[in-house]
Parts: sequence; structure tokens; C-alpha cells
Amino acid sequence: MNPAAAPAHPHILLVEDDEVIREATRMALERYGFPVTTAADGLEGLEAFHAVRPDLLLLDVMLPLLDGVGLCRRIREESQLPILMMSARTDPVDVVSGLEAGADDYVVKPFESAVLVARIRTVLRRVRVVPVEPAPPGEPVDPAVPVTAPTAATATAVPADAPSPALRSFDGMQVDTDSMEVRVDGRLVPLTPTELRLLLEFTAAPGIVLERSTLLERVWDYDWGADTRVVDVHVQRLRAKIGSGRIETVRGFGYKLRRPA
Repeated sequence: MNPAAAPAHPHILLVEDDEVIREATRMALERYGFPVTTAADGLEGLEAFHAVRPDLLLLDVMLPLLDGVGLCRRIREESQLPILMMSARTDPVDVVSGLEAGADDYVVKPFESAVLVARIRTVLRRVRVVPVEPAPPGEPVDPAVPVTAPTAATATAVPADAPSPALRSFDGMQVDTDSMEVRVDGRLVPLTPTELRLLLEFTAAPGIVLERSTLLERVWDYDWGADTRVVDVHVQRLRAKIGSGRIETVRGFGYKLRRPA
């Protein structure tokens, strides 16, 4: 189903094999203004992804024909769009498998619609500013604070001959915070929005230990005790892309980016 909606609202592809959950979730998301396309299995979800090119993928882990982990991997081969996985299980292996496949985050079923929408908006804010729509009657309002662009009054003048503050260099790795591009030994490294935000936190404080709770707050916008496995798996994924030796584990504390030699 593809209800007409204003372009400002991100389009969500929902892949869920349980018809009752699928339709209830679709209606809840549409109440919040999100246009939704639905699919009942992994292969149908893959076809729908190519047909509609959604802004976010919301999928169940357990799907027929092609499971959620497999679908996530297939889509990650060609797209960096935000992916939020749903699971009725809290098995650590189930959760980690989804994150390792490329999901940005996960939510455990059953969930309140307001909680799901808040999680979706959090994921989408990593790639764009999401309009904060009024909540339906009786529902709590999403507490997100919209991001505002700098104005001429708040901008800081930089001398023309000064080094670009947007370019961060670390032993063959360059992070351009203007173009949001990362290169390692001259090679462009594709990162998901979440991986990029995580790397930006590390490169802003090289040599400084960042606790998992700090990263959860800064990268995932969580100010409560969320699952720190999300951080651990994303660090593993980031290491695989930029080089395993760049980010150190400080046992009992967190992670840090090694300072340039």
C-alpha cells in the first residue's frame, strides 16, 4: 500500500509476515503522517525496496522465503538507508545477527506506537531533519529537538589561507565533515549514517576514551539505559571498514581512536 503523502514525510517500507501486526503497525505509522509500503515476506520486501526506494526500512527478523537478516544484508550491498529491525525475541544472538547484517537499531515486540515512532525519528535524524508532527490524540509527543542550520550571525569567520577545519586526517584516513566522506589511503569508504556519526565522535576526540553510554547518547540519541551491544556491533562494523587497529577497546570503559603517530 502506498498512500499519497507530502514529500516532506519520510517513506517507510514495512516488512512483516504477521498480517495483524503488519496492518496495526501500518495504521499507527500513517496516523503519525508517514507514508507506508508493506510487504509480507523477505522477497516481496526486496522487490518493494527496488520499486519504491523508501527512506527507512522497518522489518521483522523472522520472515518467510528470505529472513530479515538476509534481507538486511542484500539491501546493504546497494544502499545505506536507515534500517530498524523488529523482533519478538530478546535472544542476544538474534539481536547481534541483525546488527551485524547492517541494521542501525532494533526494537522488541510488542511495542507502543509512540515508542516505535520515536525510535524511527531518532534513526532518521541521523540523515536528515525530521518534521516533528503533532501526536494523535491521547499519544505522548515526541520530545525531539529539531536541528537548526547555522546563520550568518552565528557563523565563525575563517581566514582564506587557514587549513580547512572540515578535514580531519589520521594516518591515511581522511574524514571530510563538509562532504561527509571518509577515505582510507585515498579510497572512498561507504558508511551508513550511524557508522559515520560514530566515526565523527571518535575523530572529534582522538585519544580520548568514550564510554558506551556516552556514544549511545551522542550517536543514537538515547538518554536512558539502552542495550550497549548496539555500540559494540557498530564499532566492529566500523573497524572492518576503516581498519581494525584504528579504534581501541579500553576494557571496562569504552573505546578510543588512536592518535596519529
